[in-house]
Amino acid sequence: MYLYVEQWNVTQKWMELSKEERRAYMNKVGEAINDLQKAGIENLGWAMNDEHTPYRSDYRYMALWKVPSLEVVEQFEKGVEETKWHKYFSQVNSRGKIIPLNEAIDFLVNLEKHSTSITE
Repeated sequence: MYLYVEQWNVTQKWMELSKEERRAYMNKVGEAINDLQKAGIENLGWAMNDEHTPYRSDYRYMALWKVPSLEVVEQFEKGVEETKWHKYFSQVNSRGKIIPLNEAIDFLVNLEKHSTSITE
């Protein structure tokens, strides 16, 4: 099982669309999301990034998904591309296999100094 996090902001191209064009586009996206559920993808929620979040990212909107496998994650990503989502939204993603808390903690505790995960 995987978690998939999307964060995005709107682009100028989105703002140039009329409200009717935006609604028509989002209706198509909604249909695609319904199809995702048939593949076992669960939307855990949509949110607008709270302005008072400590260490807040620069992205205003987010969605969190639970996906049954890497193969289905890749199908999900392909589907997003097919909707031309990135034409209208500047987005970053994070994905990873769900692991138990103790495994995540052990990973962080056992990091070595030469790890590529270290930031200044």
